[in-house]
Amino acid sequence: MAPTLLAPPLLAITLLAPLVAIAACLATRHPRVAEAANLIAAILVFAAVLGLVRASAGATQRYLSGYILLDALGAWGLLCVACVYLLGSLYAIGYMRIMGEEDRLHRFYALYAGFAFTTLSGPLMNNVGVYWIAIELTTLISTFLVCFELGRESIEAAWKYIVVVSAGISLALLGTILFYWAGSLVLGPTYDMTWEALRDVAPRMDPALATTAFLLVAVGFGTKVGLAPMHTWLPDAHSEGPTPVSVMLSGALLNTAMIGIARYLQISDAAHIGRIPRAVVVALGAFSLFVAALFIVRQRGIKRLLAYSSIEHMGVLALGFGFGGPLGIAGALYHMLNHALNKSLMFFGAGNAMRVWRSKRIAAIRDVPRRLPVSGWLWLAGAVAITGAPPFGLFLSEIVILRAGLASPDAWAAYAMVALLIVIFIGFLNHFRAMFFDSPANEDAAEDAAAADRAAATPDAHGFPTLWCTAPMWLALVPLLAMGLWWPDFFSHLFDLASRQLAAGGAP
Repeated sequence: MAPTLLAPPLLAITLLAPLVAIAACLATRHPRVAEAANLIAAILVFAAVLGLVRASAGATQRYLSGYILLDALGAWGLLCVACVYLLGSLYAIGYMRIMGEEDRLHRFYALYAGFAFTTLSGPLMNNVGVYWIAIELTTLISTFLVCFELGRESIEAAWKYIVVVSAGISLALLGTILFYWAGSLVLGPTYDMTWEALRDVAPRMDPALATTAFLLVAVGFGTKVGLAPMHTWLPDAHSEGPTPVSVMLSGALLNTAMIGIARYLQISDAAHIGRIPRAVVVALGAFSLFVAALFIVRQRGIKRLLAYSSIEHMGVLALGFGFGGPLGIAGALYHMLNHALNKSLMFFGAGNAMRVWRSKRIAAIRDVPRRLPVSGWLWLAGAVAITGAPPFGLFLSEIVILRAGLASPDAWAAYAMVALLIVIFIGFLNHFRAMFFDSPANEDAAEDAAAADRAAATPDAHGFPTLWCTAPMWLALVPLLAMGLWWPDFFSHLFDLASRQLAAGGAP
């Protein structure tokens, strides 16, 4: 009984802590108070979510008249968001202080806490319509964070982000309405549109209507996830926003939207409409890997390189959920957490490098170990990990997803996944080989390197990166290595529970 009794106060802390931080930021307008309030909220959220993950290991729990759902899948999504929110809040203190935006920092942290609140709300929403609202709110708040630096490129990226994603989310809304309509033909004009209600009524839905509705929500939420070919907003938004924002976009937001696709797959399975829904998700995942491979090999910008890496890993997640079964679900959930930690580490390293070299161009960043003797090597370790190489966690999760794929009707996608991951491995690490071990290739690059040396000697760059910008990299790398060497039994129990809860019949 203890986990169930503890869940309500832990849920309250998870959702209220960011809201209190927003109020503190806007009330004081002091940058140091704002960063402290946001960090305290992140710590409280992380501690509360750890308790919620433990509480979710039992039966599914519902609160607030059924609007709040706490199950294994939702709690795991909360854990991914909480990890990234805490790491990003730590890094932001060191990174944002040198931006010269002291007068606007309270707004940044208010928006950052608001972004965390919306991404934490999504996995907990039991009403399908309210879940859609939570996802749409993430778009509205994060748009202001993407363009926080107010440069021409960042404003353009923010406009592209809100236009493309809002178009996709509109399709998801249409699909949600069609699902409600299909259910109303059986249950009557009004009913509680919860995930469970849709799953229970799905076998009696009109197959054509259910198939059309799923295709719309898959494309709609797939746009938010960044699956190709709906990915066009992602490289710009991730590369133009401040580094702490890029971390939240990649490690938290994408996972929150992916949870919606996983839940709708359960409804489509219950509707008995054949292999079309899973085949579509698998095809989107494989195509995302293909697009990521093409752009990673030829990429010139460091943050855009990481953005296309996010598209790659969302494709892997789509394959895991699309393959389904206990192995597919377990691999996808494990990959979700590993990617959240790993991509945080990678963006932290990129943020440090961009500040030292004063450039986003890969060709301008050379001899990294000399200028970043600690965080540089951490960044390189993260680069090896993000390609799925052993002994890090992503290697283990990708192996599990491959095993699920080989046993599924879509085994072709597993073979395509292997081939494309090899291409990405070579292309991605080739960029890091050049940044770490090559000399400037031409006069322009040599001038960039000389400018970076001069910039490193200026007063505002003195002592950068600070402990605030290095410690989060350690905090991300150590769990990545541990999870590559050891799969905790508690995780296996949680993944098995999530798999049963996502089955067509649900779980007790």
